[in-house]
Amino acid sequence: MAELQITFPDGRVQNYPQGTTALDILKEIGGRLKKEALAVKINDHLYDLSQPLTEGGTIEFITFDSKEGKEIFWHSSAHIMAHAVKEVFPQAKFAFGPPVEEGFYYDIGLEQSITPDDLEKIEAKMLEIVKSGRPFERMELSVDEALKLFKERNEDFKVEQIERLGEPPSVYKEGGFIDLCRGPHLPSTAFVKYFKLLSIAGAYWLGDEKNPMLQRIYGISFPKKQKLEDYLHRLEEAKKRDHRRLGRELDLFSIQEETGPGLVLWHPKGAFIRHKIEEFWKERHLADGYDFVNSPHIARKSLWNTSGHLDFFSENMYSPMEVDEQEYLVKPMNCPFHLLIYKSKTRSYRDLPYRWAELGTVYRYERSGVLHGLMRVRGFTQDDAHIFCRPDQLDDEVMRLIEFSTGMLSAFGFDDIDVYLSTRPEKYVGALENWERATEALRNGLEKAGVAYEIDPGEGGFYGPKIDIKIRDSIGRSWQCSTIQVDFNEPERFDISYIGRDGEKHQPIMIHRALLGSLERFFGVLIEHYAGAFPVWLAPVQVHVIPITDKQHEHAHHVHEKLVQNNIRSVLDDRSEKVGYKIREAETQKIPYMLILGDKEIESNTVSVRKRREGDQGSFELSAFIQMIRDKANEKSLS
Repeated sequence: MAELQITFPDGRVQNYPQGTTALDILKEIGGRLKKEALAVKINDHLYDLSQPLTEGGTIEFITFDSKEGKEIFWHSSAHIMAHAVKEVFPQAKFAFGPPVEEGFYYDIGLEQSITPDDLEKIEAKMLEIVKSGRPFERMELSVDEALKLFKERNEDFKVEQIERLGEPPSVYKEGGFIDLCRGPHLPSTAFVKYFKLLSIAGAYWLGDEKNPMLQRIYGISFPKKQKLEDYLHRLEEAKKRDHRRLGRELDLFSIQEETGPGLVLWHPKGAFIRHKIEEFWKERHLADGYDFVNSPHIARKSLWNTSGHLDFFSENMYSPMEVDEQEYLVKPMNCPFHLLIYKSKTRSYRDLPYRWAELGTVYRYERSGVLHGLMRVRGFTQDDAHIFCRPDQLDDEVMRLIEFSTGMLSAFGFDDIDVYLSTRPEKYVGALENWERATEALRNGLEKAGVAYEIDPGEGGFYGPKIDIKIRDSIGRSWQCSTIQVDFNEPERFDISYIGRDGEKHQPIMIHRALLGSLERFFGVLIEHYAGAFPVWLAPVQVHVIPITDKQHEHAHHVHEKLVQNNIRSVLDDRSEKVGYKIREAETQKIPYMLILGDKEIESNTVSVRKRREGDQGSFELSAFIQMIRDKANEKSLS
């Protein structure tokens, strides 16, 4: 019998008969891994633990602690949920049930609406299925066999999926439930001990509004009870931090019916915070050798033909308008305008690199179902920059961009980041050799900057690979933020050049970079990161002056004016309300400091300081308090 040569992580090599399963190998190994392994990887191919192995090579057992382990765990949980739904609603039909970044969902075709009460019934059935401990069994079928099976089960969406793929599928059986899936899956349902169904939403089949509307159930599951409890606690915390609710309560922004969905109105307090962000952004860019440019909001349709956006991005662009018998489009991106600025005169190799930045407002069509407060909008301001450089400058510019981006994010309190190198997608433009050069330049920049990163296969833009930087907020959630993208394609399409040392024309390389992503989305993340309690340098109101009685009003006015004269953002609360009420209101409005003024403070020429969430800080001379606030603001202190 043929043998498989298996190499273990410690370098040990052992031969096994062909057809051996990973479960057989685990029995031999024993220990903790035997209980925690969910699947196995051999030579980068994932297998079920019960699947007969047909290739030898390096073996790795997958546990929940890994990204792949979580995906397998949550994918299997989605199948268990679908089985439970079928038990509660026998007429249900199933579309897709994938894992997501945190948890899983399943899209379900069902005429009656699923309610929150129904989720409890589905959870009860899931518990029965989990306790049964039935194995997930893999079956390989021909296309005809699979079509026959799912037609008999009236699974129209599965039939359509098989016909679209047109290749022999794998199918998983668990008890009486059968699902179309490439796997791998957990050894049995017993692994999914702790779970919770979270919400119900709508989703179109294949994401197309012309297709039937399905019902999507979201869920989460873990192998340990404490992990589930921690996650649910984090969800509750996230609800408290919801930027849409805080935006209303703190009077920061609104999105109103009259303007239309996805279009943001910035209220005075929110606009002030935006001003401070922009001010800091501009200071840092000037210090790092950038120049500012500005561009119009519309341009002739021909510009977007040249740039390729009409070929690759038209579904996100608004319909043309006619001006002087010419078609114009609202801009979805700023980059074509920066290319035109570059092309406006002859450039020399001596002048490169150019670093041009713009806070440019763009407009993109997003389906109404995906709009979400500030996080997903139709009109937003990109903190855009484009670098035009020579090939010999590319590696250093990429490294410089990485360091600049991470330093800027850190100033706002985001030190916990995940970095991804996103490679060529299926749909792309440009020569393959340029893609390889660009990808290598990004890789070199990351390694020179000493930044740990992961490969994100196929997630680059249509015109170039990119580095994606995701920030983690104060409760551990990940948000896409900065993007650095190398582009050989647009310089070619616009035929831009510089005169080299040899006196000949050469094509520069263009780097696209959005640091905060968009001011709207970044502001939404900031609100949730700080739960609306912004640090002193960003807070729209820094100090709340509170006289105890009417007798202290004159002195309170003097203190307030002194603060304003020193560029401290102060409000005076001289209403005839109790001090406790005023303090609670200032806390609710998340103002960093309160100054309580009574007869004692007037006599001693001091101010009694209360700090948000921390209470009484003692008495200060007014000048010392002013200096402390100014120092915190100037240092961009996050405390």
